[in-house]
Amino acid sequence: MTNQELQKQANTIRKGIVTAVHSVKSGHPGGSLSAADIFTYLYFEELNVDPANPKKADRDRFVLSKGHVAPGLYSTLAHKGFFPVEDLTTLRHVGSYLQGHPDMKHIPGVDMSSGSLGQGFSTAVGMALAGQIDQADYRVYALLGDGEIQEGQIWEAAMFAGFHKMDNLVCIVDNNNLQIDGCIDDVCSPYPIDKKFEAFNFHVININGHDFDEIRAAFKEAKETKGCPTAIIAHTIKGKGVSFMENQAGWHGKAPNDEEYKIAMDDLEKEAAALCQK
Repeated sequence: MTNQELQKQANTIRKGIVTAVHSVKSGHPGGSLSAADIFTYLYFEELNVDPANPKKADRDRFVLSKGHVAPGLYSTLAHKGFFPVEDLTTLRHVGSYLQGHPDMKHIPGVDMSSGSLGQGFSTAVGMALAGQIDQADYRVYALLGDGEIQEGQIWEAAMFAGFHKMDNLVCIVDNNNLQIDGCIDDVCSPYPIDKKFEAFNFHVININGHDFDEIRAAFKEAKETKGCPTAIIAHTIKGKGVSFMENQAGWHGKAPNDEEYKIAMDDLEKEAAALCQK
């Protein structure tokens, strides 16, 4: 896909995120919106996955370690064709398979249930180890939150992955600098994030997580890197695309009311119209 096509797809995914959390009046829009461009590139360019055969043996694996941004993953999976887009409005409703956190037993395209912060990355490392042992061709990708990496388990997993030279593993840190309690460097600073991953023998790439040229180049570089895992530090804006949500920690886990929903969708419609004029 061209960058413009990817931007249009990311805009559509953002609309799905806002619609889903508004429909249930709960959820996590801020981090879902900041990661929307990463989700878009992964599922529409990078990953070897097939919605018609979600469990095919040679598929690439993706683990959403920061599982609370499930609305972002669900909107992406739906628009990729894993399940109907209309089902996004059932998010978190009683009886819906689209629970508040990803559930591998019920949601097509979800490789690992996640939500307890830190544990998803460990699972991704385990998948990568299995791939090494089996000499399989698939690659493993994990999306981490920058607040999540305050968890010690993240660094145990990183140490293991670096030691075992897992060049089939890519972790992406959604570095929007905000967590539920405020700025990450005020709560418990994980900075410098890149130097920490380098200390655990990762190849590290810093990018603007909303620039598809930089995203594309980073994943290409990761695929060409041999002898060590890769960490992509994606510098992003929490709430990206919705004017009143951008860079606001308060939108970490809050849904828009009807008036806010209209403003958010108007913002995204204007962006879509601008993209069509390019």
